[in-house]
Amino acid sequence: MARTGKLIVPVLLTLIGAGAAQAADPILVETSTPAAALPLYEDAPFDWSGFYAGIYGGARASGSDTQAMLGIQAGVNLQFDFYLIGAEVAVQGVSGDVGETSYGQILGRAGLIVADDVLVYAAGGYGIDLGAPEQEDVLLGGGLEFAVTDSVTMEAQYLHGFPIEGGESSDQITLGARFHF
Repeated sequence: MARTGKLIVPVLLTLIGAGAAQAADPILVETSTPAAALPLYEDAPFDWSGFYAGIYGGARASGSDTQAMLGIQAGVNLQFDFYLIGAEVAVQGVSGDVGETSYGQILGRAGLIVADDVLVYAAGGYGIDLGAPEQEDVLLGGGLEFAVTDSVTMEAQYLHGFPIEGGESSDQITLGARFHF
């Protein structure tokens, strides 16, 4: 019987080892999927990179004076994953209590794409009255832009103007549409 016990232990260990090896065999999964089985991605994310041009309107308040404005803009964006950097130049006609003038601005933009079609950004740059009274401003602010179609976005922007020499600070709020190329 002692001899039988000595044989049972190695046989059991062999069977247990074979069972464990069988459980560890790899599971084979097909890695290629036929093109017909792939879902169609109809709602591609908006491509923020490239050139754009737009129109906008808004209000500019300086001290106790409020002026209405209408302007045009052109710019370029570069998208890196969900980051965006860009530059923009804009000219606007301004009309209000203090008369009519025009105002130009150059802005840099940096933002985050928070959804495929929504951009939140900070803006900063330089602004100058192109008529009387002459005033130069450092502009800081931000905005929100969202895609309406594959080539059109709507934007809302706020800028605060800090006068470079004398003058009064100003606040500018605009709403507009941009056409991306």
